[in-house]
Amino acid sequence: MPGWLEGRRALIVGAGSGIGRAVVDAFRAEGARVAALERDPDKCAALTADCADVPVVTGDATTRQANEQAVAAAVDAFGGLDVLVNCVGIFDFYQGIEALDADRLDDAFDEMFRVNVKSHLHGVKAALPVLRASRGTILLTESTSAYYPGRGGVLYVSSKFAVRGLVTALAHELAPEIRVNGVAPGGTLNTDLRGLNSLGLNDRRLDDTPGRAAELAGRVPLGVALSGADHAWSYVFLASERSRGITGGVVHPDGGIGVK
Repeated sequence: MPGWLEGRRALIVGAGSGIGRAVVDAFRAEGARVAALERDPDKCAALTADCADVPVVTGDATTRQANEQAVAAAVDAFGGLDVLVNCVGIFDFYQGIEALDADRLDDAFDEMFRVNVKSHLHGVKAALPVLRASRGTILLTESTSAYYPGRGGVLYVSSKFAVRGLVTALAHELAPEIRVNGVAPGGTLNTDLRGLNSLGLNDRRLDDTPGRAAELAGRVPLGVALSGADHAWSYVFLASERSRGITGGVVHPDGGIGVK
């Protein structure tokens, strides 16, 4: 039987690891043709080695140039674009306002919102003409942090609230030609989510937290520690025709934290 995304042409931003890489794999398994934008050259090399049919652009998703180059690569390879997915993110390791050094606040704010918010805006802006032509779909990665306190620090939580706002604003603006939805994953295993460079946390990975699997499972009603592969199916659904009546919405693959 054909896959859920048979014939779809997709660009995954932040495709080199974690949820982004899982989305690449799930989309390809469901019949989509996929292009990728990733900043890390080593991750790009791994993607190219594992997925010879995936055009991979190495570049910084917070810049106009990289997003325009990635959209052009997808269009050159596939003749158009139907789905844009952004999985780019950076973390603050739960730092509250009292813990933030006032001397670092400006740089930390700029870095957090540049990565977690501006990358989405540049991606959407670059892809807009081709997505309008195909009556396509945009999927932005929110977080359970955009709905419940305590799942990040003050900068991370506020940046994810901003992404939640982008989903609503863009869905309203771009209808009826383009659908815009979000996925709000809970804590995730096997990611390369790192801390802010401006706070000296760029070498620290959230996935290296001791006992992380047990901690993730213990905090949610379903008692599960979810991986990027688990989250990826929410993106598949929202990218497919099965969700053609949904825009401005969000799927919450978070183990049921909202009913705890």
